[in-house]
Amino acid sequence: MRTQSDPPSLDAQALEARLAFFRITPDDLKRLQALQVFARESMSEIVEQFYDHLLSQPETHDFLDDPQVVARLKEKQTTYFLQIFEGRIDAEYVRNRLEVGAVHARLSVPPRWYIGAFTWYLELVRSALAKHEDDVDEARQDYEAIERVMHFDASLAMDAYIHGHLDDNRRQRAAIRELATPVIRVHDRVVMLPLVGTVDSARAQQVMESVLTAISQEQAQVLLLDIAGVAVVDTQVADYLLKTTDAVRLLGAQTILTGISAQVARTIVELGVDLSSLHTRNTLADGLQLALSLLGKRITDVADRR
Repeated sequence: MRTQSDPPSLDAQALEARLAFFRITPDDLKRLQALQVFARESMSEIVEQFYDHLLSQPETHDFLDDPQVVARLKEKQTTYFLQIFEGRIDAEYVRNRLEVGAVHARLSVPPRWYIGAFTWYLELVRSALAKHEDDVDEARQDYEAIERVMHFDASLAMDAYIHGHLDDNRRQRAAIRELATPVIRVHDRVVMLPLVGTVDSARAQQVMESVLTAISQEQAQVLLLDIAGVAVVDTQVADYLLKTTDAVRLLGAQTILTGISAQVARTIVELGVDLSSLHTRNTLADGLQLALSLLGKRITDVADRR
């Protein structure tokens, strides 16, 4: 299931600054409050026309294929519409608008469709207002107040969209980091880290953090560090491995380096890298046997037990 952290929020100072940026004044809020009768009389027609348009478009129809969902959304849209005319924009109002954007983000509604629907909504409000008021100048001022507040609402929805997108990216990066440094428990007190690909400074830090966390959690005494998937071992990579080994030793565990190819072994010798502080084995199977022997255990055939 797709999860998401809470939507962002605005403190009092940030709210005041944004209201000023959108030129929303106390007079605008009073003007909207005076339009509550208009809002109650017009909301049903506006909401119905709004969803008729969304359901007529293939791109947005796909998000509205359940009649029960549409019915619930119409109720929420009605509530949303009436709140505009309460004449207040406070912390509760902002939370409500941010949640609207968060819901759209969770439903994976593309921002382009949200903005398109928002534009249509404004057109419906303008049309309804023109029918409601005879004074053209008064209708213009009322609409401008409504428009400023609705654009303010849209900015909050976009905040929630961006927050959700960044939150997804953070989770994805965390998942990639876990996949890039998978520390596996292979036996009681034995954990293994198979390294694959390039090891740079950022990944080396991830490796050390993952290894130390796993050793602490599993109370491991042996780390199997398999580098069969590392194509190139240079001085920098060797230094990373040695630093990880030193950190592991401080936790009271030993490191066994496995998967050393002939080319890698030759490179290490040519570079003059000293790996005497850790055990080395050619294959992972040999490394596992050594790990068990360090714990006073061994692998035996079933026939040998008879």
